[in-house]
Amino acid sequence: MNIDLPVVFAVLMGASILAYVVLDGYDLGVGMLMPAASAPEQDLMVASIGPFWDANETWLVLGIGLLLVAFPKAHGVVLGELYLPVTVMLIGLMFRGVAFEFRMKALGWHAELWNWLFWFGSFLASLAQGFMLGRYITGFEPGFAYWLFALLVGGSVCGGYVLLGATWLVLRTEGELQRKARAWAKWGLLWVALGVALVSIATPLASETVRDKWFDFPRTLGLMLLPAASLAAGVWLWRSLRPAAADWKPFAGAVAIYVLAFLGLAYSIFPYVVVDRMTIWDAASHDSALWFMFWGAVIVLPFIAGYTVFAYRVFRGKVREALYK
Repeated sequence: MNIDLPVVFAVLMGASILAYVVLDGYDLGVGMLMPAASAPEQDLMVASIGPFWDANETWLVLGIGLLLVAFPKAHGVVLGELYLPVTVMLIGLMFRGVAFEFRMKALGWHAELWNWLFWFGSFLASLAQGFMLGRYITGFEPGFAYWLFALLVGGSVCGGYVLLGATWLVLRTEGELQRKARAWAKWGLLWVALGVALVSIATPLASETVRDKWFDFPRTLGLMLLPAASLAAGVWLWRSLRPAAADWKPFAGAVAIYVLAFLGLAYSIFPYVVVDRMTIWDAASHDSALWFMFWGAVIVLPFIAGYTVFAYRVFRGKVREALYK
């Protein structure tokens, strides 16, 4: 059986990161929306993500673990370049974890403090993740313009997570909070549209690899389907934010936008695992190690995916009471 194992592990790593972005993205977005809600609504918002948010981060651990074991040369380069933003992200996630537990036990102004720290941790982690993506796309090039581009991507990712969080609340809540979530989702969608437009303009200017992939006519004419599909998903999402629309549609539209954006990114940088420096074949472990890890992934991944599906099935439906207070 002739299997290109570096490609297989690149797909698995990409799928793990996409799963993390979508799953942990919505709960980070809910965290960033906390200041816009009243105290009872904040309790419901936390209850909507409570059974899932900690487990969602498993996919990030899996993605980074696959990078380490399958592409060790790239792992050293990527985490070496992103040491500071990774630290900032971990601090943000730490704030979220501590604030999630302490807000349930605090009284008076202490409870409000932990709510703000929950927001701050969500924002810090989201901004750091977007910043890391911006640095990664440009191949970690030095210079003020590249760092400014990374901050632009960071802001866009925050907007995308707010959109995911708001549409998740449309799906999981009802009444006044759901009405607010529909309004938040509209602002989030406009934020995403602006961010996608600016990043789409800046990305080919910042990365020669991306520029060559995007403007290699007529070979890239098929690539035009992705922005067209993204625009269609955005219009569909906007229309689904009407009160008469089914509650699942906004979240499905937001996920579709993320999946399409991920496919565009994957096309733009493949086969590089470090842009302009190292391909997946250059960075891959020895075949014997890859085969050993391949069979391990075959055994482990169904359990992770199965647990995720099981958890979402058990805790499906509307949240009507504050379980974490």
